[in-house]
Amino acid sequence: MDFEQTRKAYSERAEEYTAALGSIDAAASADRELIVSWARERNGLVLDAGCGPGHWTDELQRCGVRVRGLDPVPAFVESARRRFPAVTFEEGRAERLDADDGSVAGILAWYSLIHTPPERIAAPLGEFARALRPGGGLLLGCFTWERTEPFAHAVVTAWRWSLDELADRVADAGFTVTATHTRTDPGQRPHGALVAVRDA
Repeated sequence: MDFEQTRKAYSERAEEYTAALGSIDAAASADRELIVSWARERNGLVLDAGCGPGHWTDELQRCGVRVRGLDPVPAFVESARRRFPAVTFEEGRAERLDADDGSVAGILAWYSLIHTPPERIAAPLGEFARALRPGGGLLLGCFTWERTEPFAHAVVTAWRWSLDELADRVADAGFTVTATHTRTDPGQRPHGALVAVRDA
């Protein structure tokens, strides 16, 4: 599945996706605690890369974080701007961030790389490393499993990762992984989160 196919699939279902998942009330409390506490520790701009409906971007701004939301799906960006007019949202993709080298304090990629196959994951991770300043933080959210493999996601084919393999890929891109988290909620796929710091 290539980028344009994925963008088209989300464009066609953006309204449905936003209605189902575009509220912070739909988020797990553990995720909110992790994301907000992580973002508050960043001293500078945080990019919400692949922000989708924009609810996490809005939540972080409400919590006092300097944040900007980016998404490649125009329908998501337009909707987020209407729903959260006080927050900055722009069209953009993880592989081509509109940010100078070393200018960003943190990047949140919460389930925004799940459609990126393993053979292409180095591109967004490398771009994150380029944009982050040394010591800048990265927080990834993903589906996890004992091995890395594709599965039939509701919108378009996605990947669930072995967290050990994902951690290796993140380290290869120029990061030190500082923590990983896993959780399986009733009736849900296993969830993973990875926290990393950009190497000096």
